[in-house]
Amino acid sequence: MLGGHLPNPDRDLAAGPGPAPTPHCQGPEKGPVLPFSIPAKMCGEDPRAGAEPITPRPPARPRLERALSLDDRGWRTRRLPSSQEDLAALGEANSSRGPVQEAPQRPAHSPSPPGLSASLQDIPKSRRAPGSRGKSPSSWGNCPSGLAGSYLDFLHKDSTLTRSSPRLTSMLPLRPLSAVDLDMASNSLRTSDKVEAGHADYPHRVQTRLVRAHSSLGSGQPRSPLACDDGSLRSATSTVSLLAPIRTKDVRSRSYLEGSLLASGALLGADELARYFPDRSMALFVATWNMQGQKELPPSLDEFLLPTETDYAQDLYVVGVQEGCSDRREWEARLQETLGPHYVLLSSAAHGVLYLSLFIRRDLIWFCSEVESSTVTTRIVSQIKTKGALGISFTFFGTSFLFITSHFTSGDGKVPERLLDYSRTIQALALPRHVPDTNPYRSSTADVTTRFDEVFWFGDFNFRLSGGRATVEALLQQGLEVGVPALLQHDQLLREMRKGSVFKGFQEPDIHFPPSYKFDVGKDTYDSTSKQRTPSYTDRVLYKSRHKGDICPLKYASCPGIKTSDHRPVYGLFRVKVRPGRDNIPLAAGKFDRELYLLGIKRRISKELQRQRVLRDRNSSAICTVS
Repeated sequence: MLGGHLPNPDRDLAAGPGPAPTPHCQGPEKGPVLPFSIPAKMCGEDPRAGAEPITPRPPARPRLERALSLDDRGWRTRRLPSSQEDLAALGEANSSRGPVQEAPQRPAHSPSPPGLSASLQDIPKSRRAPGSRGKSPSSWGNCPSGLAGSYLDFLHKDSTLTRSSPRLTSMLPLRPLSAVDLDMASNSLRTSDKVEAGHADYPHRVQTRLVRAHSSLGSGQPRSPLACDDGSLRSATSTVSLLAPIRTKDVRSRSYLEGSLLASGALLGADELARYFPDRSMALFVATWNMQGQKELPPSLDEFLLPTETDYAQDLYVVGVQEGCSDRREWEARLQETLGPHYVLLSSAAHGVLYLSLFIRRDLIWFCSEVESSTVTTRIVSQIKTKGALGISFTFFGTSFLFITSHFTSGDGKVPERLLDYSRTIQALALPRHVPDTNPYRSSTADVTTRFDEVFWFGDFNFRLSGGRATVEALLQQGLEVGVPALLQHDQLLREMRKGSVFKGFQEPDIHFPPSYKFDVGKDTYDSTSKQRTPSYTDRVLYKSRHKGDICPLKYASCPGIKTSDHRPVYGLFRVKVRPGRDNIPLAAGKFDRELYLLGIKRRISKELQRQRVLRDRNSSAICTVS
């Protein structure tokens, strides 16, 4: 164990320059007092041999990584004793080990290094606190960090040789400790969660804000400020969540029942709409399918609801079914299972075997009014209501929607009957009831479609292709690009719409798919029975807007992979303009079918577990082969 002398700053400042005394190597039984600068070769010499004189060296260059390591890792995680506890510890150490040996004198031109102490004021700082410019150069705040790092390295080597931990108090001179000023506080010693009110930079750090991306359903929306002032009461609780922070003043000033179009606190106002739809347009999925009353459902509805051509799911799913399966609840459960937990069943209605289901993103259920429904029967004689119409309406923000699914009279030559079904539907649908009309001055009591901003009418309209089956098959053999436009020249629905006798003001997206009726069940061939029905576009999706350009069709197609019926499902993807509204409508208050939601989640979980089990069994099975 090496021994030496510690410098005495009080005496060295007054002493003149002179030769340094020769240090002596002592055994470990004597209390070692280590110098700050020791030649490396002394550690291996014989203690009885003559020692060379020590020439004082200037302190090494500061090593910031050591200072940071001492500051952040060592002292942050340990309890820092007070100044009085340090004095008591020093007194006990010196009384037990005897007087401290005199340290060799140092030249007057070399500043004396300060003592190393475990008290808070003696810890080296990586940067000076504001207001500390008046300190002397010999203060501990200006001590080179490399000196402390070199001394700690030497202590670590010494403890390894002696198999014991070094005692710092035995090597420190006993002297009074200076009082700590307020400007001695160091930012690096503060905890990362708190800022004391008395600190000089407290007002500056309280005003610090971090900005993060807003959590919305659309792209390109404005960024919202999020407070993060080191854990103060004014900061947000979470820095990981993508939910938008809610300010206290906004909660105090909001009035959800008496909002207006321009009020910042309105639930259905412009500010709230911009948070979720910066471009004020929502994605809509509308589909129709005649299930032919089949009990067997397709093994998967992904092709129907989640087509591969689209990268993102839609905000609202509206599915109308004609001649639906006998178990309506099972059909809705399959829809919920396919869409997953991101969607909830906002409303569903039935009229005989006509089913209509509305699934919406669960983030958007708070901006919907109460959902109202109405039905119309066009075939009164039938015991089972297979022909008729079913309508559902509601208001989303300030835009009113009407969805109608219909099943008109069948038959190649029964065009007048189908026109009569249309007239009965627009006159008999009693909507809306309690939800206010968004524009009553442009509404008509004789036409339900004039009372809403956006109207979608879809179903099995049963309008056929005239000209005979041979003509239709000949055109289909020419390919879709050539055959479909030629087929539409024989379409009964388009002909009647051009006359203005049906679906006044409605539009249809461009058709680029083959006729959806009538197929052999489970096959891709059209009717091969003795009736030889003509393939036709009986399943259609039409739309109408009160404001021109509010509805933009994106895709219009059928699902050839679903073959459980003689009809192919037909769907359309749309972008619909949404306007802000007033908070005076009867809100749905987040109502949805909770039981169906839980059922869909359980089914998805069970299917995933079953899939993992099959994969595990497949990997564990062994197949023997004979070569």
